[in-house]
Amino acid sequence: MKIPRCMSTQHPDNASAPFFSTNCVLAGEDEIREAYYAFSHLGCDEQMWDVEGKEIDTYVVKKLLSYYPEYFRKNVLGRDLRLTLRVPNPTVERAEAKILLETLESIPRSYDAARLVYGRDIVPIFEVILPMTTSARCIDRIYRYYTDHIIGRQSARFRDGDITIAEWIGKFSPSTIQVIPLFEDVPTMLKVSDIMYEYLADKDVKDQRVFLARSDTAMNYGLASAALANKLALKKFDEVAARTGVRLHPILGMGSAPFRGGLHPHSAERVGREYPSVVTFTIQSAFKFDYPVSEVQAACEHLKSRSIVPAADIDEEKALEVIERYSQAYRSRITELAPQICRMARYVPGRRARKLHVGQFGYSREIGQVSLPRAISFTCSMYSLGLPPELLAFESLSKNDLDFVLEIYPSFRDKIEYAMACTDFEGPLMSRSLRKALQASGFDHQASKEHLQIVRGLRNAVDACDSAQAGDLMLRAALLRGFLG
Repeated sequence: MKIPRCMSTQHPDNASAPFFSTNCVLAGEDEIREAYYAFSHLGCDEQMWDVEGKEIDTYVVKKLLSYYPEYFRKNVLGRDLRLTLRVPNPTVERAEAKILLETLESIPRSYDAARLVYGRDIVPIFEVILPMTTSARCIDRIYRYYTDHIIGRQSARFRDGDITIAEWIGKFSPSTIQVIPLFEDVPTMLKVSDIMYEYLADKDVKDQRVFLARSDTAMNYGLASAALANKLALKKFDEVAARTGVRLHPILGMGSAPFRGGLHPHSAERVGREYPSVVTFTIQSAFKFDYPVSEVQAACEHLKSRSIVPAADIDEEKALEVIERYSQAYRSRITELAPQICRMARYVPGRRARKLHVGQFGYSREIGQVSLPRAISFTCSMYSLGLPPELLAFESLSKNDLDFVLEIYPSFRDKIEYAMACTDFEGPLMSRSLRKALQASGFDHQASKEHLQIVRGLRNAVDACDSAQAGDLMLRAALLRGFLG
């Protein structure tokens, strides 16, 4: 099985609108064009097709093959290139649960469309991504629903002596699909071994892809906790593969903002070294649209050609101690800042037509009644307030903690230094304890004067309820950074 390396996604973290879009808010046919552009011009070998939180287009395969026939005759969808559906999780997203069924029903129809074009058996879609996975049962339900209730029903007869469903409307293919679990919270990442052992126990598979989130994990637990949890999970994946004999192929979801992973064309080589066992990285919208095309292409080629080696060892006991202490401090600070974050988030410009689900902070069982915007708007809001989220809870790290984090996660230093350049040290959100901790750890503040001036003007515009000025300044700051949030 050819495993893709660069997964183009629809995460709306871009400051610049792509040249082919009819509107700065991408939707509908623009996303079809985007998928083709990511394949044909940027060098991505996979497109995540998100059906979560929007009006879905289940005819994406038919449209790609009919709009761009010459390209897809040479680059076969399902063999050379991958289209992977991200579906709602009925266990969590009750309002969108039935969209899952509609999406799974479209897979055999996409197969029929590809067969007409290619004249042979080509499976254009055979994997789906399940977000917010917390158990093996969550993954198994998707797997079995498709096999038992979509494929299985084709042999049923309408009545005794009548034809089967397959004889009536044609055979259903593919016979099975693979379900890619997307692990998004720290507690679940710490038990991925148990989940994967249970899920794989009765499956005859040689290869299984697994997906780790970074944005929501950072937003809910802080930057250092997210990185350490990712690294612990990656090591556990290697252990599961060794024990079961199933090749696990990790995907890591990263945005361009340092807080959301810090993957952009200029950092691709460093990120690849820092996560040596990751097979596939997400190429999000800022990566695609906020950098010159030649730089995006070169970065994708590097990610596709790099060697994959086992994950680095990590002291789990020490990592768990740091995660617990750091996450607690981070969440406490976020609770204090929530009203200001939500106020600023109203001015974050939209980039995708989406109805986004509520993150973990929206659940009262997590931390009281605090509700926050999703990760991209959250990150943009924090930068706009003059306190980038990378800095939150830094003061909770002892010298030994910081040494440990830097050993395991070397780019943490670069991320803190970048965030400091976008920080207003005289702003209302900067605490004395944070300033003292940064100075004691040897981090010198060298602010970007241009970004600082924009942020201060933005705060004044928000105070004056000048939405036009606030929106303009927020976008100017995002263009300067090379990402919205």
